[in-house]
Amino acid sequence: MADANDPGLLTPAETSLLIDRYEITMAASYHRLGRNDPAVFELFVRKLPPHRDWLVVCGLGPTLRLITEMRFGPAELEYLGTLGYNDEFLSYLEGFRFSGDIEAMPEGTIAFPDEPLIRVTAPLIDAQLLETLLLNQINFQTMIATKAARIVLAADGKGESVIDFSPRRDHGVDAAMKVARASAIAGLGGTSNVAAAMRYGLMPVGTMAHSYVLSFESEEEAFEAFMRENPDNSLLLVDTYDTIEGVRRAIEASRRTEIPLTGIRIDSGDLAALAREARRLLDEAGLKEAVIVASGDLEEHRIAELCRAGTPIDLWGVGTELGTSRDSPVVNGVYKLVAELRDGAWRGVAKRSEGKATVPGAKQVFRRFEQSAMAEDVVGTADQELDGEPLLVSAMREGEILHTETLDQMRERTTRSIDSLPVALRSPGEKPRYPVRNSEALTEAARATTSG
Repeated sequence: MADANDPGLLTPAETSLLIDRYEITMAASYHRLGRNDPAVFELFVRKLPPHRDWLVVCGLGPTLRLITEMRFGPAELEYLGTLGYNDEFLSYLEGFRFSGDIEAMPEGTIAFPDEPLIRVTAPLIDAQLLETLLLNQINFQTMIATKAARIVLAADGKGESVIDFSPRRDHGVDAAMKVARASAIAGLGGTSNVAAAMRYGLMPVGTMAHSYVLSFESEEEAFEAFMRENPDNSLLLVDTYDTIEGVRRAIEASRRTEIPLTGIRIDSGDLAALAREARRLLDEAGLKEAVIVASGDLEEHRIAELCRAGTPIDLWGVGTELGTSRDSPVVNGVYKLVAELRDGAWRGVAKRSEGKATVPGAKQVFRRFEQSAMAEDVVGTADQELDGEPLLVSAMREGEILHTETLDQMRERTTRSIDSLPVALRSPGEKPRYPVRNSEALTEAARATTSG
């Protein structure tokens, strides 16, 4: 029954209907026409989002799990029946279990336009039904991982110094969970999201809010109470009234309670000047181990500026800018049919639409390195063996997951990937375009398809 106030959260099985209507309509047509031979679809981006020079691929692990658990249950089938789909097609969906193969770039891999991030080989109907789910998950998580990696670079590569403060600004519950996960893969040191910390094994991080201070008669009383309640995490927010006076009161609260001050957080004002004065006061008080945390609409350019100036900030809490990727909030990935099996032989298919043309055939990406730095990517046919490291790996075979990794493994890959970027692509300012080209065999295949 429809419920206007349903929270809208889906179980993995219920994601079977996280699908655009036209995909179900096409699938029903394929079924009626008896067209369900193997086909190949690829997920890729046509161009980089604004203000981005590369992407960090993310989202594969959760997506594979969702695919294996997709089911069209009684409620879903009943609803589709009300939309006019016939009993034969609904019977097909009732028995749906994805049985195809998936090749993909592992999470933490750097990617560029016109490179397949994911390749799906499956019966035509099955492959078509994955479109919205794949794009919904991979586009968003790749967007966040890319933003997070840029923030880590801005913080002098010290990912452990950056904390995800974003859940209150993330676009929904699923987004908040995936932001924390993608940020961890990109190298962030923790999250304020307790649910994500529990689910993914992340470091839960938190201090106090201004409301805590405001609920007491004085800032001094608030600080002393908080320190007694949290003697192992006495990190105080000092800018509710006057930041520098707040630092002095935090120092005095530590003296009065005899509890070591873990640190202070500054959430507003001139962060550079305030952090320097706060560091001076803390050091003079013998609190050299107390850390300074900065937050408040931080993003990579501001963090890089503060780091270049040698500002004594130890931890960065990044929220809105991270969780929404505000400067570039879309990765416009697409999912296109590139090959189909006809009469026992594979044939490439391609769009010729202006500005949206595609390259036919199943593909692999080969990355060549020079002195440990990325030098060139070549997109070849899936059956080619070219120089360089093949980037797509077997992730699923006949519906069974083959590729599983820990967060540590994915985080390490991101670090290696970022470290292998050409220096120009890791530095501020105008950047050169990374070289990506099609192999001669792929170019010839595309020419043959076009002329045909």
